[in-house]
Amino acid sequence: MDVISTLLLLQVIASAAYGQQVDLNNVKKNFTEKPFRMGGGISANTIFYDGNDGQGRQPFTYFLNGNVNFNLFNQINLPFSFSLTNLGADYGYPTLPNRLSVHPMYKSITGHIGDVAMSFSPYTLNGHMFRGVGVDVAPKGPWKFSAMYGRLQRASEFDSARTLVPAAYQRMGYGAKVRYDQSGYYAGMNFFTAKDDPNSLKFHPDSLNIFPQHNVAFGWEGGVKLIDNLMLSGEFGLSLLTRDIRSNRESDSWLDDVFVNRTSTHAYKAYKVNLNYQLFKNTIGLGYERIDPEYRTLGAYYFNNDYENITVNYARPFLQDKITIALSWGIQRDDLNNDKEQSSKRLVSSANINYTPNENFNAALSYSGFQTYMNIRSQFDYINGQTPYDNLDTLDFTQLSQNLALTTLYSFGKNENRRHSLNTNLSYQEAADKQGDVIRPGALSQFYNFSTQYTLLFVPQAVSVHASINATYNLVGGEEFIIVGPTAGAKARIFQKKLTTGLSCSYNVSYQASERQGKVVNVRWNAGYAVAKKHMLMANTVWQQRDLKTRSNAQSITATVGYSYSF
Repeated sequence: MDVISTLLLLQVIASAAYGQQVDLNNVKKNFTEKPFRMGGGISANTIFYDGNDGQGRQPFTYFLNGNVNFNLFNQINLPFSFSLTNLGADYGYPTLPNRLSVHPMYKSITGHIGDVAMSFSPYTLNGHMFRGVGVDVAPKGPWKFSAMYGRLQRASEFDSARTLVPAAYQRMGYGAKVRYDQSGYYAGMNFFTAKDDPNSLKFHPDSLNIFPQHNVAFGWEGGVKLIDNLMLSGEFGLSLLTRDIRSNRESDSWLDDVFVNRTSTHAYKAYKVNLNYQLFKNTIGLGYERIDPEYRTLGAYYFNNDYENITVNYARPFLQDKITIALSWGIQRDDLNNDKEQSSKRLVSSANINYTPNENFNAALSYSGFQTYMNIRSQFDYINGQTPYDNLDTLDFTQLSQNLALTTLYSFGKNENRRHSLNTNLSYQEAADKQGDVIRPGALSQFYNFSTQYTLLFVPQAVSVHASINATYNLVGGEEFIIVGPTAGAKARIFQKKLTTGLSCSYNVSYQASERQGKVVNVRWNAGYAVAKKHMLMANTVWQQRDLKTRSNAQSITATVGYSYSF
C-alpha cells in the first residue's frame, strides 16, 4: 500500500474518532474504586481417537480457546480472544486455523487487532479473515465509520505430496466504509482493495491456473421510507478484478496505476432492490437481485454469480397470534449472457406454519419446492441440425424437488414429581428429473424419515430417562434402502447436583431390497463436574462398532477431556 493510500486510511480512522472526549469527572472516582476489572472465560479440550474405520483422523488433538475482557477505569474495554489447535499442524494453510485477537472498546470506538473478520457489503468485503487492524466507530448521531488493513492470505508453496492444500500468493488488503442514517432514509458507501505479491512464491503455479490477482471493489447502499410502513432499499456493487497482475498494461494512463488496469482486468456489477410493506399484522416483501457472470471479490471466500432472482414473501399471525404463516415464492435464472452450453430457470416456493395453542403443545409444518428447468445446448446440435426445430425437446430437462417436514412437541402429566414429554418428527423429500412430461427411468428418489422420543423427568431426583426410535426409507433408482433402530438413555445430576452425567446406546440396522447390509452400535457417555463455582471439568466418550456387508468390521473410540474456567 503506497503512502497516499496509507494517509487516506488514517484520515478515515481519525475522522471517525474525532469528537470523542474522556470523562475526566469520573476518572478519579473509577481510579480509586475499581481501576481494573477482568472477566471472561478460558477452555482447554483434548481429543483422543483410536480406530480402524479408515477415517484418517489424528490420534491426538487439542483446542485452547479463550475470551477475556479487561476494563480500565470503567471507561475502556479491551476484549481479547484466542483459539489455538494442533489440528492440521503439518499443513501450510493459506489461512491458519489458530486465532489470536483483541478488540479494545472506548465509548463508540471498537478496535480489532490480530486475526479478525469484518464485513462491509456482500459485494465487497464479506466476513473474510485477515491478520491486521480494523476499527468500527458508531458515535451518537447519523454517521458510522469502519476501516481495515491487513493480510488476507499468507504465501503457501505448492506441495505435490499435499495437493489438498492449494498454493497461494501473499495477499494484502485494506478498505473503509461510511454510512449515514436518518429516520426516513439512509445512505452509505464502501470500498475494498486487495493485491497479491507475485514475489511471495519461489515457484509460480501458473500451470494450476493460480495467478497473482488484484481487486478493487466499490459498494453503494441506500434506503428511503416512501410512506408509512413502506420501505424501499437497494445496494449496488462494482468489482474490478485483475486475474493476473503480470499481464500487459491497457494504456499509459495514471488510472492504470490506481486500478492496476491490465489486459486481464474485467469489471463486474451486482445489485439488488427490496420493497417491504407492513399493514397491521401483514408483512409483504418484494425483492430483485442480479449478479453478473464471474462476479467475484477477493474479500469473500465464496460467491454465487451469474443469476437473476425475483422473490415475493408474505407473513401474518392468526388466531390471537397462536398461528403464524409465512409464504414465499421466487424465480431464478442463470446464463445471463446466453453464452453457456447449459442454462437453467428455477422456481422456488416455501410455506411455514407454526401453531402454539398453549405452553404444552407446539407444532411446526414446513414445505419447500424447487423446479429447475434446464436447457442443454450440445455442440452437436449446431453441427448436425438441419432446421431450428430438430429435436426441440430432446435436451430439455426439469428437475423437481419437494421437502415436507412436521415437528410436534407435547408435554403432559406435569406435577411436582414427574414430567412427561413426547417429541415427534416426520419428514419427506422427493427429487425427480423430467424430460418433457415423463419422469426419466431411475431418476426418481424419495426419502422418508420418522423419529419419536419419549422423555420422563423425575423432578426431585433430577433424573431423566428417554427412549426413541428412528426409521428412514429411501427409494433411489428403483432400489429400496431402510435404516431402523432404537435409542435409550438416562441423565442424572448427583452429588448435590455438582455432577451431571448421561449414558445412551443406539442400535441401527440397514437393509437393501429386504436384505440386511449391516449394523451400527453406538455407546455414548458424558459427564460434567463443577469443581468450584467457576470451574468445570468435562469428559465424554463415544464407542462405535460397524458391521457392514461390504467391508470388514470396524471399531473406533473417541474420548474428549476438557476444562473451563469463567471469571
